Amino acid sequence: MGYMDKFTKSEDFRREELIRIIEHSVEHLTLQELEALYYDMTTKNFIND
Repeated sequence: MGYMDKFTKSEDFRREELIRIIEHSVEHLTLQELEALYYDMTTKNFIND
């Protein structure tokens, strides 16, 4: 395994870890908190409906 392969796998692992943490946190938000998060993410163009 080359250096770049190791770096990419490490980034992929960290990305998956962050997604799991965020998903777990979002599951516990109230409707109002979800609406606020949705609004914030759409205004920052993280969500494009």
